[in-house]
Formats: sequence, structure tokens, C-alpha cells
Amino acid sequence: MRLDKLGEFGLIDRIRKMIKTDSSVIKGSGDDCAVLKFDKGRYLLATCDTIVEGVDFVRKDKPYLIGRKSLAVSLSDIAACAGIPRYALVSLGLPKRYTVEFVDSLYKGIRDLAKRYELNLIGGDLSRAERLFINTSVLGWVEKRYLVLRNGARVGDIIFVTGTLGDSHLGGHLRFQPRIKEARFLVRNFKINAMIDISDGLIQDLSHILEESRVGAVIYETLLPQARYIHNLKDILYRGEDFELLFSLSNKEAKRLLRKRLPIFSPIGEIVKKNYGLILIDKDNRKKQLAIRGLQHF
Repeated sequence: MRLDKLGEFGLIDRIRKMIKTDSSVIKGSGDDCAVLKFDKGRYLLATCDTIVEGVDFVRKDKPYLIGRKSLAVSLSDIAACAGIPRYALVSLGLPKRYTVEFVDSLYKGIRDLAKRYELNLIGGDLSRAERLFINTSVLGWVEKRYLVLRNGARVGDIIFVTGTLGDSHLGGHLRFQPRIKEARFLVRNFKINAMIDISDGLIQDLSHILEESRVGAVIYETLLPQARYIHNLKDILYRGEDFELLFSLSNKEAKRLLRKRLPIFSPIGEIVKKNYGLILIDKDNRKKQLAIRGLQHF
């Protein structure tokens, strides 16, 4: 069977069925980070990401921003579990035609972002490749009481996002800020039930929460915080690479959050029973059942 017939998530499910873990693994494949036993009060978080020329960036993009993105996507995973990043390994696959100056700028983008989050760059690997690719592996930790995964959404929860949606094709996918600070603010002040970062599109990533939590959702077009100059609903719902946080919390906790009047947090819908599926109420108050699709590699 060809990979494009099986699809990215079909392939992931196939691989997951081959994996066995021991009792030191609290959560393995299937969330933004693997969660491992660490010490009495904390879990160890582990995540890795690969970005590839022609898929996640193009040759004309600034090398500084390419490097920055390579690390930022993994930091966004740590944020989705409400963790604090501590260590990173960076591996590069480089075509021979690239210059030393290009690599210097690329690594400066990585180094500057690492410095911002007090992250230790502790090594990696280097290989020749036909196209540039960068793999980052990040380790962090989270207090046990603050860990948030995808499987905790409950009927009656209010769904929120951070920031705005839809501007990845205008360069936002290279310049986004991992929401580490925002995630830590949330878990320190509120009971967050489920969270994910929006890497594959709002609808596709929301569907991961719904599947893991065994619930449905209703979202409202008029509440979606669209990026400036973005007026295409499909971009907001499906494009992906916004790397904003998508999370749910109880109605009571949502009211507390809204009273803070923090514009970075926007309510967009609510969690409902699983049999409702995923519904959009459009700007004309019409109800539409949404197809689950978004950014996929196959």
C-alpha cells in the first residue's frame, strides 16, 4: 500500500501498534510530548520534530528564520504539555552546495531562541543530504500537578485558543513565539483539562482532543480570532502551522479566565457529547458538520 493511501495518521497508528513501553513511561506516542517518570514532584517531557526543505520552508527563506523555526516547533510541543524546556539536541542534514555563512545564520536562529528560553544546546548530529533538513529533540520537565494532555476535555468545557489563526502562509510559521509563558500562566492560575498546539490546523488538532477525550465540539465562526488580512475561513480552520495553543477548561474556570480580560485568550466554542461530532455555527447562524482534515505529510 502506498503511503498516500494510508495517510500520515494511519501510518502513525500503524507504528504505534508496534511500540511497547515499560512502567517508566507515563505517556508515550499519541500526545505532544512523551511523559516519563522523573522525580517525586515532576515528570520528564521529551519531544522531537523534523523540518524539511520544500515541505516546511523553502530555499529562499532566511536561514536565521529556518533555524529558529526548527527549534520553535519543539518548544511549542513542550508548551502544549505546560512544561519548561531545558535541553535540546539539533541534527542537520546539509547539501554540499550550502555555504558556511548560511549554516552560521541558521544556527544563530537556533541559538538566539534557545537563549530566550534558557535552553541548553547539548549536541546533535550532522549528515550530508540532498535537501536541507533539521531535527530537534527537546527535553523538559513539568510539575505533576500541572501536566496537561489531550485526553481531559469534558462535556461543558469551553474551548479557547491563544493569539490569532490563519497567517502561516504570510510568514507566521517562521516567526511565531512558542507559548511557553502563556501555558505556564494558565496552569498556575486555572484548571486546564486538555491542551494541544495548532500545528496541523485548528480542525485537525481539535479532532485529536476530541478523539482522545471521546467528546464532540461546537465552534462559532464569529468567535474565531483571525489574523490580520486573513478573510478566508478555510485558512483559519485548516491551513495549520499557527502554533497557537488550543485548550479547554470548565465553564466555571472559563468565566474566571474571561474576567481577566486578556486579549490573547479567545473562547471559540464548547465541548459537547461525542455523538454531535464537530460542528461549526457559521456567521449566518447555520449549523455545519465539519470534515476532519488539515495539514498532512501523506
